[in-house]
Amino acid sequence: MRNMLVWRKLAIPSLVGNIAEPLMWLVAFGYGMGALVGEVSVGGSAKVPYILFLASGSICMSAMNAASFEALYSAFSRMHVQKTWDGIMNAPVSLDSVLLAEMLWAAFKALFTVTAILGVMLALGISHSPKLLLAWPILLLVGMMFSCIALIFNALAKGYDFFTYYFTLVLTPMMFLSGVFFPREQLPTVVRIISDWLPLTNAVEIIRPLFMDQWPQAPLRHGLVLLVYTVLAFWVALALTRKRFRS
Repeated sequence: MRNMLVWRKLAIPSLVGNIAEPLMWLVAFGYGMGALVGEVSVGGSAKVPYILFLASGSICMSAMNAASFEALYSAFSRMHVQKTWDGIMNAPVSLDSVLLAEMLWAAFKALFTVTAILGVMLALGISHSPKLLLAWPILLLVGMMFSCIALIFNALAKGYDFFTYYFTLVLTPMMFLSGVFFPREQLPTVVRIISDWLPLTNAVEIIRPLFMDQWPQAPLRHGLVLLVYTVLAFWVALALTRKRFRS
Protein backbone atom coordinates (compact mmCIF):
# COMPACT_ATOMS: atom_id res chain seq x y z
CA MET A 1 0.00 0.00 0.00
CA ARG A 2 2.86 2.37 0.82
CA ASN A 3 4.47 1.75 -2.57
CA MET A 4 1.13 2.15 -4.33
CA LEU A 5 0.52 5.54 -2.71
CA VAL A 6 3.96 6.73 -3.80
CA TRP A 7 3.58 5.29 -7.31
CA ARG A 8 0.21 6.98 -7.89
CA LYS A 9 1.95 10.37 -7.97
CA LEU A 10 4.09 9.28 -10.93
CA ALA A 11 1.88 6.58 -12.42
CA ILE A 12 1.62 7.94 -15.97
CA PRO A 13 5.37 8.68 -16.49
CA SER A 14 6.17 5.32 -14.92
CA LEU A 15 3.83 3.39 -17.21
CA VAL A 16 5.01 5.30 -20.27
CA GLY A 17 8.60 4.46 -19.40
CA ASN A 18 7.78 0.78 -18.91
CA ILE A 19 5.76 0.30 -22.08
CA ALA A 20 7.68 2.56 -24.49
CA GLU A 21 10.66 0.26 -25.01
CA PRO A 22 8.73 -3.00 -25.59
CA LEU A 23 6.36 -1.22 -27.97
CA MET A 24 9.33 0.15 -29.92
CA TRP A 25 10.72 -3.39 -30.15
CA LEU A 26 7.33 -4.59 -31.34
CA VAL A 27 6.93 -1.92 -34.00
CA ALA A 28 10.53 -1.98 -35.23
CA PHE A 29 10.94 -5.75 -35.40
CA GLY A 30 7.32 -6.79 -35.78
CA TYR A 31 6.46 -4.56 -38.69
CA GLY A 32 9.95 -3.86 -40.00
CA MET A 33 11.55 -7.31 -39.87
CA GLY A 34 8.14 -8.94 -40.05
CA ALA A 35 7.71 -7.55 -43.57
CA LEU A 36 10.86 -9.43 -44.58
CA VAL A 37 10.27 -12.62 -42.59
CA GLY A 38 6.55 -12.97 -43.25
CA GLU A 39 5.54 -16.03 -41.25
CA VAL A 40 7.48 -18.25 -38.86
CA SER A 41 6.97 -21.86 -37.91
CA VAL A 42 5.81 -22.56 -34.37
CA GLY A 43 6.22 -26.04 -32.98
CA GLY A 44 7.68 -27.30 -36.23
CA SER A 45 4.39 -27.16 -38.15
CA ALA A 46 1.96 -24.24 -37.70
CA LYS A 47 2.95 -20.92 -39.23
CA VAL A 48 1.95 -17.56 -37.80
CA PRO A 49 2.71 -13.94 -38.77
CA TYR A 50 5.98 -12.78 -37.28
CA ILE A 51 4.26 -9.85 -35.55
CA LEU A 52 2.08 -12.32 -33.61
CA PHE A 53 5.09 -14.50 -32.80
CA LEU A 54 7.04 -11.50 -31.51
CA ALA A 55 4.13 -10.01 -29.55
CA SER A 56 3.50 -13.24 -27.65
CA GLY A 57 7.15 -13.41 -26.62
CA SER A 58 7.72 -9.73 -25.94
CA ILE A 59 4.83 -9.57 -23.47
CA CYS A 60 6.68 -12.10 -21.30
CA MET A 61 9.90 -10.14 -21.74
CA SER A 62 8.09 -6.99 -20.62
CA ALA A 63 6.84 -8.71 -17.45
CA MET A 64 10.40 -9.87 -16.77
CA ASN A 65 11.94 -6.43 -17.25
CA ALA A 66 9.30 -4.50 -15.31
CA ALA A 67 9.45 -6.84 -12.31
CA SER A 68 13.25 -6.98 -12.38
CA PHE A 69 13.67 -3.21 -12.55
CA GLU A 70 11.28 -2.64 -9.64
CA ALA A 71 12.83 -5.36 -7.46
CA LEU A 72 16.34 -4.12 -8.18
CA TYR A 73 16.68 -0.35 -8.51
CA SER A 74 13.52 0.71 -6.66
CA ALA A 75 13.78 -1.92 -3.92
CA PHE A 76 17.47 -1.17 -3.42
CA SER A 77 16.67 2.53 -3.04
CA ARG A 78 14.08 1.75 -0.39
CA MET A 79 16.29 -0.78 1.37
CA HIS A 80 19.75 0.82 1.27
CA VAL A 81 19.58 4.46 0.20
CA GLN A 82 16.34 5.81 1.68
CA LYS A 83 16.28 3.34 4.62
CA THR A 84 12.53 2.92 4.10
CA TRP A 85 12.66 -0.72 5.16
CA ASP A 86 14.27 0.25 8.48
CA GLY A 87 11.53 2.80 9.07
CA ILE A 88 8.80 0.25 8.37
CA MET A 89 10.42 -2.31 10.66
CA ASN A 90 10.27 0.16 13.57
CA ALA A 91 6.59 -0.80 13.57
CA PRO A 92 5.65 -4.41 14.42
CA VAL A 93 6.46 -5.54 10.86
CA SER A 94 9.07 -8.22 10.21
CA LEU A 95 11.74 -8.19 7.50
CA ASP A 96 10.10 -11.29 5.98
CA SER A 97 6.84 -9.36 5.55
CA VAL A 98 8.65 -6.39 4.00
CA LEU A 99 10.41 -8.62 1.48
CA LEU A 100 7.17 -10.44 0.63
CA ALA A 101 5.46 -7.09 0.08
CA GLU A 102 8.30 -5.90 -2.18
CA MET A 103 8.00 -9.07 -4.24
CA LEU A 104 4.24 -8.72 -4.61
CA TRP A 105 4.50 -5.02 -5.46
CA ALA A 106 7.08 -5.72 -8.20
CA ALA A 107 4.82 -8.46 -9.59
CA PHE A 108 1.78 -6.17 -9.67
CA LYS A 109 3.89 -3.42 -11.23
CA ALA A 110 4.75 -5.89 -13.99
CA LEU A 111 1.05 -6.74 -14.34
CA PHE A 112 0.17 -3.05 -14.77
CA THR A 113 2.78 -2.82 -17.52
CA VAL A 114 1.72 -5.90 -19.48
CA THR A 115 -1.94 -4.89 -19.19
CA ALA A 116 -1.17 -1.60 -20.91
CA ILE A 117 0.88 -3.37 -23.59
CA LEU A 118 -1.83 -5.98 -24.15
CA GLY A 119 -4.31 -3.15 -24.64
CA VAL A 120 -2.15 -1.69 -27.39
CA MET A 121 -1.73 -5.12 -29.00
CA LEU A 122 -5.49 -5.65 -29.01
CA ALA A 123 -6.00 -2.18 -30.49
CA LEU A 124 -3.54 -3.03 -33.28
CA GLY A 125 -5.44 -6.25 -33.99
CA ILE A 126 -2.43 -8.48 -33.38
CA SER A 127 -4.58 -11.02 -31.54
CA HIS A 128 -8.21 -11.25 -30.48
CA SER A 129 -8.05 -14.64 -28.81
CA PRO A 130 -10.46 -14.95 -25.84
CA LYS A 131 -7.87 -17.24 -24.25
CA LEU A 132 -5.80 -14.12 -23.52
CA LEU A 133 -7.95 -13.71 -20.40
CA LEU A 134 -5.91 -16.58 -18.94
CA ALA A 135 -2.69 -14.70 -19.65
CA TRP A 136 -3.19 -12.25 -16.75
CA PRO A 137 -2.76 -14.70 -13.82
CA ILE A 138 0.11 -16.41 -15.65
CA LEU A 139 1.88 -13.10 -16.28
CA LEU A 140 1.37 -12.22 -12.61
CA LEU A 141 3.19 -15.45 -11.71
CA VAL A 142 5.93 -14.54 -14.21
CA GLY A 143 6.28 -11.17 -12.50
CA MET A 144 6.48 -12.84 -9.09
CA MET A 145 9.14 -15.25 -10.34
CA PHE A 146 11.42 -12.58 -11.79
CA SER A 147 10.94 -10.27 -8.82
CA CYS A 148 12.06 -13.10 -6.53
CA ILE A 149 15.14 -13.71 -8.68
CA ALA A 150 15.91 -9.98 -8.75
CA LEU A 151 15.61 -9.73 -4.95
CA ILE A 152 18.49 -12.20 -4.68
CA PHE A 153 20.75 -9.74 -6.49
CA ASN A 154 19.25 -6.88 -4.50
CA ALA A 155 20.39 -8.58 -1.31
CA LEU A 156 23.93 -9.00 -2.71
CA ALA A 157 24.32 -5.52 -4.21
CA LYS A 158 26.60 -2.87 -2.71
CA GLY A 159 25.52 -0.25 -5.22
CA TYR A 160 23.46 0.34 -8.35
CA ASP A 161 26.35 -0.62 -10.65
CA PHE A 162 26.11 -4.22 -9.45
CA PHE A 163 22.80 -4.64 -11.30
CA THR A 164 24.56 -4.23 -14.64
CA TYR A 165 25.96 -7.74 -14.23
CA TYR A 166 22.47 -9.16 -13.79
CA PHE A 167 21.00 -7.39 -16.81
CA THR A 168 24.02 -8.08 -19.04
CA LEU A 169 24.90 -11.64 -18.01
CA VAL A 170 21.48 -13.04 -17.08
CA LEU A 171 18.52 -11.20 -18.58
CA THR A 172 19.96 -10.29 -21.98
CA PRO A 173 21.15 -13.83 -22.89
CA MET A 174 17.81 -15.18 -21.65
CA MET A 175 15.91 -12.87 -24.00
CA PHE A 176 17.75 -14.29 -27.02
CA LEU A 177 17.63 -17.94 -25.94
CA SER A 178 13.99 -18.17 -24.85
CA GLY A 179 12.22 -17.91 -28.19
CA VAL A 180 11.16 -14.28 -27.90
CA PHE A 181 12.61 -13.12 -31.23
CA PHE A 182 13.02 -16.36 -33.20
CA PRO A 183 11.97 -20.02 -32.88
CA ARG A 184 14.19 -22.02 -30.54
CA GLU A 185 14.36 -24.81 -33.13
CA GLN A 186 17.11 -22.72 -34.76
CA LEU A 187 19.38 -23.16 -31.73
CA PRO A 188 22.09 -25.85 -31.49
CA THR A 189 20.94 -28.96 -29.64
CA VAL A 190 22.97 -28.34 -26.47
CA VAL A 191 21.82 -24.72 -26.25
CA ARG A 192 18.24 -25.83 -26.89
CA ILE A 193 18.37 -28.26 -23.97
CA ILE A 194 19.65 -25.51 -21.68
CA SER A 195 17.01 -23.15 -23.02
CA ASP A 196 14.25 -25.61 -22.12
CA TRP A 197 14.83 -24.91 -18.42
CA LEU A 198 15.19 -21.14 -18.52
CA PRO A 199 12.40 -19.33 -16.64
CA LEU A 200 11.58 -17.02 -19.55
CA THR A 201 11.33 -19.96 -21.95
CA ASN A 202 8.67 -21.65 -19.85
CA ALA A 203 6.73 -18.39 -19.60
CA VAL A 204 6.78 -17.96 -23.38
CA GLU A 205 5.76 -21.59 -23.95
CA ILE A 206 2.59 -21.00 -21.94
CA ILE A 207 1.68 -17.52 -23.20
CA ARG A 208 2.39 -17.88 -26.94
CA PRO A 209 -0.30 -20.50 -27.68
CA LEU A 210 -2.89 -18.32 -25.92
CA PHE A 211 -2.14 -15.53 -28.41
CA MET A 212 -2.73 -18.06 -31.20
CA ASP A 213 -6.07 -19.15 -29.66
CA GLN A 214 -4.59 -22.53 -28.78
CA TRP A 215 -3.93 -24.39 -25.55
CA PRO A 216 -0.29 -24.76 -24.42
CA GLN A 217 1.45 -28.09 -24.72
CA ALA A 218 2.54 -29.51 -21.34
CA PRO A 219 1.14 -26.56 -19.32
CA LEU A 220 1.60 -28.42 -16.03
CA ARG A 221 5.32 -28.89 -16.70
CA HIS A 222 5.87 -25.25 -17.61
CA GLY A 223 3.73 -24.02 -14.74
CA LEU A 224 5.60 -26.24 -12.28
CA VAL A 225 8.95 -24.90 -13.51
CA LEU A 226 7.73 -21.33 -12.97
CA LEU A 227 6.45 -22.19 -9.49
CA VAL A 228 9.67 -23.95 -8.47
CA TYR A 229 11.78 -21.00 -9.64
CA THR A 230 9.53 -18.64 -7.68
CA VAL A 231 9.61 -20.57 -4.41
CA LEU A 232 13.34 -21.33 -4.50
CA ALA A 233 14.30 -17.81 -5.53
CA PHE A 234 12.19 -16.25 -2.77
CA TRP A 235 13.70 -18.61 -0.19
CA VAL A 236 17.24 -17.70 -1.29
CA ALA A 237 16.40 -13.98 -1.43
CA LEU A 238 14.93 -14.16 2.08
CA ALA A 239 17.98 -15.95 3.46
CA LEU A 240 20.41 -13.48 1.87
CA THR A 241 18.39 -10.45 2.96
CA ARG A 242 18.23 -11.71 6.54
CA LYS A 243 22.01 -12.20 6.47
CA ARG A 244 22.53 -8.69 5.11
CA PHE A 245 20.43 -7.07 7.84
CA ARG A 246 22.14 -9.12 10.56
CA SER A 247 25.54 -7.90 9.41
